[in-house]
Amino acid sequence: MAGCALRQPLPLLLLPGRSLICCARLRSTAAAPKQKEEAAAAAKAEARARGQAQRRLRDVPRPPPAPARMPDFSNSREAYRSKTSAQLLRSLLVFRLCSYDVLVNRHKELINLSRALLGRWLFRKLMKMTFYGQFVAGEDQEDIKPLIRRNRTFGVGSILDYSVEDDLTQEEAETKEMESCESLGLKDGEGEVQREKKFQPHRQFGDRRESVISARTYFYADESKCDQHMETFLKCILASGGSSEDGFAAIKLTALGRPQFLLQFSEVLVKWRSFFRHLAAEQGLAGQDAVDTKLDLEHLQETLARLGIGTLDEITHWFNGEKIGLSGTVDLLDWNSLIDNRTKVAKLFVVPNVQTGTVEPLLHQFTEQEELQMKRMLQRIDVLAKRALEMGVCLMVDAEQTYFQPAISRLTLEMQRKFNTEKPVIFNTYQCYLKDAYDNVTVDVELSRRENWYFGAKLVRGAYMEQERKRAKEVGYEDPINESYKATNAMYHRYRGRLFKGGVKWTHF
Repeated sequence: MAGCALRQPLPLLLLPGRSLICCARLRSTAAAPKQKEEAAAAAKAEARARGQAQRRLRDVPRPPPAPARMPDFSNSREAYRSKTSAQLLRSLLVFRLCSYDVLVNRHKELINLSRALLGRWLFRKLMKMTFYGQFVAGEDQEDIKPLIRRNRTFGVGSILDYSVEDDLTQEEAETKEMESCESLGLKDGEGEVQREKKFQPHRQFGDRRESVISARTYFYADESKCDQHMETFLKCILASGGSSEDGFAAIKLTALGRPQFLLQFSEVLVKWRSFFRHLAAEQGLAGQDAVDTKLDLEHLQETLARLGIGTLDEITHWFNGEKIGLSGTVDLLDWNSLIDNRTKVAKLFVVPNVQTGTVEPLLHQFTEQEELQMKRMLQRIDVLAKRALEMGVCLMVDAEQTYFQPAISRLTLEMQRKFNTEKPVIFNTYQCYLKDAYDNVTVDVELSRRENWYFGAKLVRGAYMEQERKRAKEVGYEDPINESYKATNAMYHRYRGRLFKGGVKWTHF
C-alpha cells in the first residue's frame, strides 16, 4: 500500500513520515548586575550579527530539500528494524497458527473454551500477548499513544481503523443485505428500467464477509446504527488527532448509509461512462486512455439530442453554461460535468439505453424515505470531513466492492474538491487489481490539476479478488479483476509512474 497527496506542481507527501527532534542547552539566568549589562550588550551585538547574516543568506540561492529516502523492503534488517525480537517471534507464531484452517474455522469454539479454562484475567493476558497484540493498536486513545510514538521514531506513520464487526450469521447477513439494497419503491410496486446484473443484489453473495480477511464489513440495520458508526469514526478521528501530529483515520461509506444508494448511483456512473466510450467509438476513438479521449462537440450535441436527453437548444445551453467544449471537443471530465448538470435538472438517476436510443430513469422515483436516507448519508460524510479538517487528521476512504466503488469514489472526489483546497485532508483509495484502475486514477488527477486542489490517494492492490471473481462468474458479467498477479503489479507500477513523473517533489508528513 502507498499513500500520497499531490497538487500541481505535484509535491508528493508519502508515509512513512519522519520526526524532527530539536535540543537546546539550558543556562542559568542568575548573574551580577555588571555581568547582566555585559550579557545584554553581547546579546545585542549577537542579534545584529545574526540579522546581517540572515540578510546575506536571503540573497544566496538555496539547494532544494533532499528527496525522501524510500525504505528498502528487500532488506529485512531495515524493513523490520522497528520491531523487537519478541514481536517478530510473536508474528511468526500468530501467522503460523492462522495458516491452519481447522483453527481458523473453529476459532469461536476455541476462544470460548480458552476463556472457560483460563478465566477472564488470564485469557485477556494471553490474547494481548498473541493475537490481540499482533493486530490491535490499543483499546483507547491513551493506550495507542506509546505504539504510535515508537513507530514515529522509526519513520512509520499510523492509520487508525475501527476493527469491530457485528456478530451476524450468514443468513442474517444475507437478509440484511437484500433488504438494504432493494428499492423501497419497488416493494410498493413501482417500476424500473432493466438493471445491470452487476448492480442488482444477489442473495448468494449477500454476506460480503465471504473470502475477505483484511477488511471490515458493515451491514445496514437502520439510520440510528449509521449514526452510531459516525460517532465511532468521530472518536477515531479524535484519537488520531490527539495521538499524532500527522494522523490518519480510515472510514467506510457502507457504514454511513443505506447501500441501495451506492448501488444505484454506481450503476448510473458506470453506464454514463460506458456511454461516453460508445460515443467515442462512433467517432473512431475507441481504445484510447480515458483522459486522452476527446469527442467532437458538434457531433456529440447532435447525438444527445437524437437520444432525447434534451432539445438541441437545451443541450447547447448546458454546454455553454458550464463552459464546456470551448475548444470544440469534450473529454470525460467535461462529460461528467454535463451529467452533474443533467442530474440536477431532472432530479432523477437517468441512464442511457444504447439499444433503444433513449435515456431512461433508473427508477421512476425515489420514495420520500429514500430521499431522506440519501441526504443523511451525505450529511454524515460531511460531518466526518469537517471534523478531520478541524483536528488536522487525514481521512482515508476505504475502497469496497466494485458494485459500490464508483459511487464511493465519486462521493470521495466531491469531498476532495471541497476540503482539499489548502492541504490534503481527504484521501481516496484505488484498487490496482481492477482493469479500469489506471483510467480512474488519471481522470481524477487531471480533475484536481484543472481545479487546483490537492489530490490525495491511497494505492492498494485490492482485498476482494476471490469474492469479485466468483460473483462475476456466477451472476454473469465481465470479471473486473486483472487476469494475473503480474498484470496487477504492472498496473500498480504504471500508476506510480504516472504520479511520480514530471519532476515530482518528495516531502514528509
